[in-house]
Amino acid sequence: MAVYKLLNKDGNAKRAEFQTVHGIIQTPVFMNVGTAAAIKGAVSTEDLEQIKTQVELSNTYHLHVRPGDELIHDLGGLHKFMVWDKPILTDSGGFQVFSLAKLRKIKEEGVHFHSHVDGRKIFMGPEESMRIQSNLASTIAMAFDECPSSVADRKYVQNSVDRTARWLGRCKAEMDRLNSLERTINKEQLLFGINQGAIYEDIRIDHAKRISELDLDGYAIGGLAVGESHEEMYRILDVTVPNLPEEKPTYLMGVGTPANILEAVERGVDFFDCVYPTRNGRHGHVYTNQGKLNLFNQKYEKDTRPIEEGCQCPACRRYSRAYIRHLLKAKEMLGMRLCVLHNLYFYNTMMEEIRDAIEKGRYQSYKEEKLYGMKQMKDSHV
Repeated sequence: MAVYKLLNKDGNAKRAEFQTVHGIIQTPVFMNVGTAAAIKGAVSTEDLEQIKTQVELSNTYHLHVRPGDELIHDLGGLHKFMVWDKPILTDSGGFQVFSLAKLRKIKEEGVHFHSHVDGRKIFMGPEESMRIQSNLASTIAMAFDECPSSVADRKYVQNSVDRTARWLGRCKAEMDRLNSLERTINKEQLLFGINQGAIYEDIRIDHAKRISELDLDGYAIGGLAVGESHEEMYRILDVTVPNLPEEKPTYLMGVGTPANILEAVERGVDFFDCVYPTRNGRHGHVYTNQGKLNLFNQKYEKDTRPIEEGCQCPACRRYSRAYIRHLLKAKEMLGMRLCVLHNLYFYNTMMEEIRDAIEKGRYQSYKEEKLYGMKQMKDSHV
């Protein structure tokens, strides 16, 4: 079993350590998204070590489709396959139930898909998701769930959440079975359950209480950042987080912007992941403490400064905005790579600052200073 040790609280903000078979995770933490066992933008696992990455996140559905989870198992599991010895979290494939809506059919036993790669039929239910994740041998496996649309009607959401709760029981039973098998690579694989309920407060609260009874290794809040407003997201966090166990990690899935993370930490969340830093980086959009820059803008054509003064990321230590802009304009992959490295370093450094601020009991003032700085871009000369 994992050990979650709460080191400090500042208001509802939590500073903790989460001990796993692949090392200790310092929380709050941002997990760097490597969907197909690689961070998009030509980022290696060696790079991840340089930019303070604690946890890499990979996608169960995508790795099942290609190259195949059995193949990864036969090659020694995901850690050996991608040469990464720190924690890995695999999502369950449940989000693809939402994102591939036109390609799937949901039933009680699970979900029938058509592969987005070659159209072949795929079936995934709770047991299949656990078996795939066991083959991948990730540190943390996510329970299989359905992520209903934030605008789905109440009756649909309630039925969906009830089914997700039943699926969670099946996930837990299958995970216990798999962890006892001789062929299993990681016999200490952890299981996080997922809270759903769209933007219905009472459904969220009831589901949080139900899954808390299962004494899982951690709990995630899913189905946010899928179309609802930021205010609605924060409202749901306000009512849901207090109904999840404080002595276990809380993970807000797929979130988000620096501002989203700062607000969610204040509400007691300590695990995050999002494609924003990598996706934005690949399009030349980079984060700084004064806001976001678009390096395609002509005003950076002769700008010899780094993306951000004082930043110690691999891009800022050596290269100018002018050079990175040239690479982006010339469609050289190095331009994308440097922007992605900078953005992930920015996020991982922000999480370090968050942990430090909670330890010092000054999280509220840190959050306000950070948000104020990042809103100054319109008025700045950066």
